[in-house]
Amino acid sequence: MRLLIVSDIHSNWPALRAIDEPADMVMCLGDLVDYGPQPVECVRAIMERGWPVIKGNHDAAVAEGYRCGNYRHVGMDVREFNRDRLGVPEIEYLSNLPLSNTFEFAGARFHAVHASLSDPLSRYLFPFVDEKVWKAELALAEADFVLMGHTHWPWIHQFGTKTVINPGSVGQPRDGDPRASYAIWEDGAARIVKVEYPVEETIEALQETGLDEATVGVVAEILRRGG
Repeated sequence: MRLLIVSDIHSNWPALRAIDEPADMVMCLGDLVDYGPQPVECVRAIMERGWPVIKGNHDAAVAEGYRCGNYRHVGMDVREFNRDRLGVPEIEYLSNLPLSNTFEFAGARFHAVHASLSDPLSRYLFPFVDEKVWKAELALAEADFVLMGHTHWPWIHQFGTKTVINPGSVGQPRDGDPRASYAIWEDGAARIVKVEYPVEETIEALQETGLDEATVGVVAEILRRGG
């Protein structure tokens, strides 16, 4: 049994389109929109596929005005563009997404959030964070596997009896590798997968949005360099 785990698509339709992975189930950890140029294509595609999706901080920002973002000077410009492009059905869909999802798959228990168990929308957690922090965090989930996105860095780490899987980012990697990143869980074992996509196609779509040249330049550099 194979579970596909994706996160942080960020309106990057060429990157999402590049993922062609057979799976028995797909779990999306949020941030479908913001930063990128094609929110409508991404949201509608996922709505049509019927994937279970967790609300990310940028989904909340676009749909509900939640304040967020590392690149605030860039994010606000692109966020307004994303909000203006989406229709009422897409905005309502993003607004109504859950903050977490617990489920069983192939005999294993999973708990999925966008950022962290203690702060589903905002907190950044990495495997090198103090062990006491992780112990307190993972005590909040009765699961064998905890799925987290948000950081745009892919990693898999075992903490006691629980395994944390962060698939990285499909649409805006920040680990120095510009390829779209996701994770596969199969029969109890997880692995990170990277796939190339036409980055310049996304950048061309950005350039056609009419956004400020400096904003487009910053986002383009992030996409080309993977961070």
